[in-house]
Amino acid sequence: MIRIRRYLAVLALAGCAVEPTFDTAGIDVSLTPQQAAAGDEAFLGVSVIWGGVIIDSTNRQDTTQLEVLAYPLNANQKPDTAKSPLGRFLAQKAGYLETTDYAQGRAVTVSGPLEGTRTGRIGEIEYTYPLLAIDKIHLWPQRRSTSEPRFHFGIGVIFEN
Repeated sequence: MIRIRRYLAVLALAGCAVEPTFDTAGIDVSLTPQQAAAGDEAFLGVSVIWGGVIIDSTNRQDTTQLEVLAYPLNANQKPDTAKSPLGRFLAQKAGYLETTDYAQGRAVTVSGPLEGTRTGRIGEIEYTYPLLAIDKIHLWPQRRSTSEPRFHFGIGVIFEN
């Protein structure tokens, strides 16, 4: 009986495990998107880990581009949206990502080298985005609605003709 309880406790804890923890060796964890945009070509090739909330995702000829509103990362490298945003960045992944999965409002963490900057528009304002080439990407699970119960109990009934 004790073994079963221990086994169930381990399974419960494993179910609560949080991903990811990207390897930070050789990565500048202090550089923010605002700093990279202001430094223009000075940060070309520097590898970073950034995360935030997806504003837009677009499939292009050979890549998928994500526009992300950056937030500081917590200890698990998840964007902490309770803190102030750090600016916007563009992240490009070679190949195809399903834009319905990488949709507006989803939290994402990415790592890879900076490839310079791109100019775009936010409304009527011109904006300089740092451009990151995605080596690794983690799409965080969507939050559950707090108004819905987390557990459902009921009795199932099957009717057949």
